[in-house]
Amino acid sequence: MLHGYTQIATTNIMKKSIMKLFFKVLIFGFYSLMTLCYLKAQTFPQNDSLSKSLDSLALENVKKSFFKRDAVRIGLPPAIFFAASAATWGSREKIREVRNRYIPTFAHHYDNYMQYMPAVSVYALNLSGVKGRNKLGRATISYAASAAIMGIIVNAVKYTAKVERPDGSRANSFPSGHTSNAFMNATFMHKEFGHLNPMYSIAGYSMSTFTGIGRGLNNRHWISDVLAGAGIGILSTQLGYFFVNKFYKNQGDRPSDFRFDNPLNKPSYLSLKVGFASATRNLVENLELGVRSKAGFEAGLEGAYYFTKSWGLGGDFSFVSFPISTSEMTISDPDFGPSTSSIVTQSMGALNFTIGPHYTYEITPDWLIQAKVGAGIAVGATGKISVKFEDVDDDNNIVNDEVDLLTYKPERAFKMNGGLALTRMLNAELGITLYADYHHLKPTFTYTISEDFENPDPGPSAVQTIKEKNQMNYIATGLRLTAFF
Repeated sequence: MLHGYTQIATTNIMKKSIMKLFFKVLIFGFYSLMTLCYLKAQTFPQNDSLSKSLDSLALENVKKSFFKRDAVRIGLPPAIFFAASAATWGSREKIREVRNRYIPTFAHHYDNYMQYMPAVSVYALNLSGVKGRNKLGRATISYAASAAIMGIIVNAVKYTAKVERPDGSRANSFPSGHTSNAFMNATFMHKEFGHLNPMYSIAGYSMSTFTGIGRGLNNRHWISDVLAGAGIGILSTQLGYFFVNKFYKNQGDRPSDFRFDNPLNKPSYLSLKVGFASATRNLVENLELGVRSKAGFEAGLEGAYYFTKSWGLGGDFSFVSFPISTSEMTISDPDFGPSTSSIVTQSMGALNFTIGPHYTYEITPDWLIQAKVGAGIAVGATGKISVKFEDVDDDNNIVNDEVDLLTYKPERAFKMNGGLALTRMLNAELGITLYADYHHLKPTFTYTISEDFENPDPGPSAVQTIKEKNQMNYIATGLRLTAFF
């Protein structure tokens, strides 16, 4: 049925003209950076003999694996964010198109206030009697040193790089000052209270993550700005504490050698995942336009709370997108002569929410195998199919560049998923996970024929919308950075 309408549309549209950039959505799974919250504050042994202490410390450092060395624990998280910022620089405009396509009118400025909440929480906890790593005076000195370092770095880069904001308001977008401040404050909270309970770190980094998300949703920053800001914030607090600790010649007023219970006793976790997605069939086969869905990507968050060593209840929040190939053709128009055109389809994407049982088996203390099943909903994105012209007329005039054929809207649909994962523990709380998931969903698509072309057979009975169920099953494979608590 759709084939007849698209043929009519393509034939009549060729008399309208020429050229426009088409959508190609590419997203980098970012923002949810809470996995950093499990880095522990560095502690030192307290012995009667200074020489024994130094000998013990030296022996401990020799035995440390690469990921447990102090320099790596301090420098790795900022380095990851800086690398991610550089990796997404070339795709930042395409990534912003995802925001403009799903929530173009988002304007909720909670991020102006949430950036300060972790630091406010540190002072509130101290005043309420919760004793952190330092007394309030030294904590304030460490915080001031961190803020000074952060301010110098952010402003020096901002007014040197002079990157225009996505909303066009000013040329001081890179890096994000709000995000830098938020992650500086979150690391401050982690330094002071993270050694007492990992939930303090989780709360702090959650607030900073949502601050960074808000900067993107409010169209104030590019994704590369936010990622660089997160790295600067973490690094600033790490350096602030490093210099203050050197001045005081110890690791805090109340350094603790407290160690958490083995998190794998009940392996609750939170993870950030990024991977490839491959549909089990051509998602646009029913359009009969000679176009195909291509391998896409998946990014999101996954976590589970375990009630026993093996069983827990988990959830998944992710975004998946499949780019669509173009179909080129050459036609001859009596008015404009030969021209080249192509059928262009926006990427098909969906937001997924699932929940279900999770199972973990500990092969060795360093290796875990995990399984899950889940059910939930998928919310699809509206897209369009259009004809793009790539030539101009004899006078080099561009009359029109792209004309819509039809729009499509997948309805909210029930979905199921299941998967297996293999985790390699990097330390007691952090692991790298290789995962493979299968997703099943079959939403109803509503196709609306565009009014931009003449209908050769107009009438009240002419069909303007068509509804069809279209299977969107796909397999996703990738990596997760997994934090256990």
